Amino acid sequence: MEKILSVILAAGMGTRMKGYEGCKALLPLLPQSSPFEGKDPMLLNIIRNLPDGPKVVVIGYRKEDILSHTKDMGLLYAEQLKPDGTGGALLAAEGIIRSRKEPFLIVTMGDVPFVKRETYLRLVGELSQYSMVILGFNSEDKRQYGILEIVDHQVKRIVEWKDWQKWEKDRIIRFKVCNSGIYAIRRKELIPYLIRLRKSPHIVVKERKGVRVKVKEFFLTDIVEMMSSDGLKVGYLPSEDENEVMGVDDVESLIRAQNIYRKRILQYL
Repeated sequence: MEKILSVILAAGMGTRMKGYEGCKALLPLLPQSSPFEGKDPMLLNIIRNLPDGPKVVVIGYRKEDILSHTKDMGLLYAEQLKPDGTGGALLAAEGIIRSRKEPFLIVTMGDVPFVKRETYLRLVGELSQYSMVILGFNSEDKRQYGILEIVDHQVKRIVEWKDWQKWEKDRIIRFKVCNSGIYAIRRKELIPYLIRLRKSPHIVVKERKGVRVKVKEFFLTDIVEMMSSDGLKVGYLPSEDENEVMGVDDVESLIRAQNIYRKRILQYL
């Protein structure tokens, strides 16, 4: 298989990780003195699992820490100058995406550490049929997740929790696949949608240092609806294991991820 371009979104501040002020992507999977101190940072596990090919890390908050941890790994870096959403993170890497020759692109998150290489490769394999493929999963509790609106085996759009929770119950039950935030995309077909995404910001209310303010953000998920509306095929691949796509957003999920990692290490001893 040809080499694959991977983009890891790792610029976020991790505001829900209470008591921690470091870079969330560098939180340890093998804790020592506390859940925040230890070995095997999440980001390095993600990099190890990605397919062969150039890897771009989108950096922002505490960027020096990521640069220090990865300086000898031959990575590319793109800086997200302000926290303007997942779409803003992808737009930060637009110049690199345009300049590369690899036909396929993976976009993954710096706080989802357990996606296997085989899963990434299966996602890319589906690009023989689709312009974009989303890694999905089924959850007993869909609350807080975006869900895939699937019609005739194609994804029409991703609907966030704040929107779909207002739907009628029958409609909610129909859509069962959640969005992991991980995608495979045909690189050349993505480029015109980066231009459109840059012209399509959302105004959202965020809390900054205890004050609620309106900020401009770009949603990576908008690309799904843009492509689908233009007649391009967007597919999905369901993960067989919800733990594989778990995101580490707060202390509770961090401890859960660390326990999963520890058990996996013990299995191989």
